[in-house]
Amino acid sequence: MSFVRPPFFFRWLSPEYLVCDLPGDEKVIYLTFDDGPIPEATPEVLAILKGFSAVATFFMVGDNVRKYPILFEQVKQEGHAIGNHTFHHLNGWKTSPGLYLEDVNRCGELVGSRLFRPPYGRFTPTQFFLLRHTYRFILWSVLTNDFNKGITAEKCLVNAISASRPGSVVVFHDNLKSVDKVRYALPRFLEHFSGLGFRFAAIDQSMPSSAKL
Repeated sequence: MSFVRPPFFFRWLSPEYLVCDLPGDEKVIYLTFDDGPIPEATPEVLAILKGFSAVATFFMVGDNVRKYPILFEQVKQEGHAIGNHTFHHLNGWKTSPGLYLEDVNRCGELVGSRLFRPPYGRFTPTQFFLLRHTYRFILWSVLTNDFNKGITAEKCLVNAISASRPGSVVVFHDNLKSVDKVRYALPRFLEHFSGLGFRFAAIDQSMPSSAKL
């Protein structure tokens, strides 16, 4: 996926179950990080966030939580929210509904969160139907494309700044593929919006289902 905004067809899904942004009157941005935790990236992301007193939501791969439980606990202890990103980082378009449900629930047992982001943003209608009452799908309004080899760190920053507005859900990644770009773009993104009076909040699992696309 090379787009920054979410696909149009997500507009067809009920915001009670699926969220792309959380608009409101406050200057708030919801930073999110996918694919961790891993020691090569997550601690550095945490340090950058701490330097700006920013909190975020980390959508974690269950197998990484299993391998790095201390790092998982560190993310929580520093005040960040946790979300489910499946146990094996499954592509929903290539996975049967039964296997996908089992994998999501296996991750859920470790992370204890009802927030769920499907890897690659890919899921089928059946998977959505099976999961929607247990998990709240959190997608995005801004995809930085930090994982894309064809996009520079500078372009990631431009993507993030130009598309963000109050209530935006912004996707970065704490993985090996993205760490160099995040190292460049994240502090500059935080500095830019801090200077405009924004704060950076985690997504609340109990947040009312009033968000809209």
